[in-house]
Amino acid sequence: MLQNTGKLAGCTLFITGASRGIGKAIALKAARDGANIVIAAKTAEPHPKLPGTIYTAAQEVEAAGGKALACVVDIRDEQQIGDAVQKAVDKFGGIDILVNNASAISLTGTLETPLKKVDLMLGINLRGTYLTSKLVIPHLLKSRSPHILNLSPPLNLNPVWFKNHTAYTMAKYGMSMCVLGMAEEFRGQIAVNALWPKTAIQTAAMDMLGGEGISKQCRTSDIMADAAYAVLTRPKDYTGHFLIDEDILKEQGVQDFDQYAVQPGHPLLPDFFLDEAPENLVGQMEQHGATPAFKPPSSSSARPSSSGGPIEGTFNAIRGVISEDVVKFTQGIYQFDLSGEHEGVWFLDLKSGSGSAGQGQSPVKADVVMTMDSGDFSKMFAGKLKPTLAFMSGKLRIKGDMTLALKLEKLMSRMNKAKL
Repeated sequence: MLQNTGKLAGCTLFITGASRGIGKAIALKAARDGANIVIAAKTAEPHPKLPGTIYTAAQEVEAAGGKALACVVDIRDEQQIGDAVQKAVDKFGGIDILVNNASAISLTGTLETPLKKVDLMLGINLRGTYLTSKLVIPHLLKSRSPHILNLSPPLNLNPVWFKNHTAYTMAKYGMSMCVLGMAEEFRGQIAVNALWPKTAIQTAAMDMLGGEGISKQCRTSDIMADAAYAVLTRPKDYTGHFLIDEDILKEQGVQDFDQYAVQPGHPLLPDFFLDEAPENLVGQMEQHGATPAFKPPSSSSARPSSSGGPIEGTFNAIRGVISEDVVKFTQGIYQFDLSGEHEGVWFLDLKSGSGSAGQGQSPVKADVVMTMDSGDFSKMFAGKLKPTLAFMSGKLRIKGDMTLALKLEKLMSRMNKAKL
């Protein structure tokens, strides 16, 4: 691990999304120098599936040797950001460093990404980063060692990084464009840089996005915290850089990167937006016996087939029988990861409104993920294969609430009675 030098002692860091993950790791690293940390995040009450709140993070910061200010902040809300900035200035006398860490992600194609999700990603990643920077910059201009650090990728315009998740890439690159512009706008006054991991980092978000065993393909958030520390302790004329965590630490003399691995020696999952194309990364991972959790969809599964196909036909039938009554009875969101001749990802929302179904991942995290061959999926919804038998025979793998999985039989029964 990179040793603390004490250079951040007394500095005030305003970190968005610092209640968990990489944001919290950066906060704790700076706290060991005796820094003041403003934890600007939304989670004030414990989340049922995600660890930590702004208050537990504040306790950890103070236990590490820093001073903390926990602020409930949705960075889409100008008033909430402004209030938090003022509280930070009142408590600590100013702000020296801004870390734009908060982010939203949906790795879905254009037709599978609801506008609500697009607005969320653009609102948090792009607008939130720009707005927070705008409100903090007047205080950074008064600091002796002012920095803005955006956790965003290098601007790699290779189309492969757009084709599978255009909205997410646009939103994330928006953060990077803030670096490009603000670094030049405030050159000589504020250091503005971007930092991105070379490999996947184990966080709650990664656990949700990845699959079973994803963590062993990751590094811990400590590598990003160490790399951020190396950047934030440099002078303000070090600006306009798009940095990779491993590269910046090599410059600091770090040679042992196994210390950051969740499972030392295991092949690591490279992160998005770097030089390797997604298809090449998948091949490398499979060659080393690892599971590429973010395997890009095939051309046939990346977009709805113009001819419909058996899976599309099944979902048309499902749409014909779902109703508010079915939703009220079921109260579950399903994801189907299908392999075989008609591979692809589909979702069935029997939890919201009058229900919905379609191709791609659900806008809301699924309660149940069912993995099976596309042929067996068609048989199951045609009433020729019961979910219980499919599960017991190994044809169906279920991750999540088993009770909800069994409730699907009622929907299948309705479909068969309707002769759909």
